[in-house]
Amino acid sequence: MSKTRKALMTLSTVVWMILLATPSFGKSFSMKDAGISLWIFIIIGAVIILLQLIPAAILFFSFIGSASTMAFGRKKVPEKEGMKEEEKMAIPGYGPLTVEK
Repeated sequence: MSKTRKALMTLSTVVWMILLATPSFGKSFSMKDAGISLWIFIIIGAVIILLQLIPAAILFFSFIGSASTMAFGRKKVPEKEGMKEEEKMAIPGYGPLTVEK
């Protein structure tokens, strides 16, 4: 933004703050006159907050699933006797892999 635009935005913000802080504007807003609009505002706000629980629950149970998998691990497949080292298959991510050159 240019300097003049920033200065204009700052000036307009200060003017609005001063206007809203005056007693004439301060007394024009009362809770008893709000009525139905206040209830609509509260209900919409509650719905927005409750909708945030859906992705939070997905992330929470995903974390629990991955943490329990790491903690308890997978069942290891019993190895057959007499297998060569190259024939044994390692599960990726759970140990070093043997690479032949």
